[in-house]
Amino acid sequence: MGQNNDHGKHHVVPLKVFWTVFAALIAFTILTVYTAKFVDLGALNAVIAFAIASAKALLVMAFFMHLKYDESIYKWIIGTAFFFVLLLFLFCVLDLATRVAQQSTL
Repeated sequence: MGQNNDHGKHHVVPLKVFWTVFAALIAFTILTVYTAKFVDLGALNAVIAFAIASAKALLVMAFFMHLKYDESIYKWIIGTAFFFVLLLFLFCVLDLATRVAQQSTL
């Protein structure tokens, strides 16, 4: 009757880690707004935005989803999904970089 159904060990993360990650996410958000408003790098704007978004996603996955402390199979699953998201971002950037400007005939 008194079986423990807990399949793994829980990792207790200090609150300081969460606050540090939160501060990093806020800093990345401010960096995103700053680069969108004040930095014009042409076609690289999308690449920079995707890189900042990817860094924020990695922080969230590693610490708030506890992926950093989880079994390696979950890291492979999430890593594979993240790879395909990066591949999608790459195709979006390639699409934006290879577009030809069209003028209206009206």
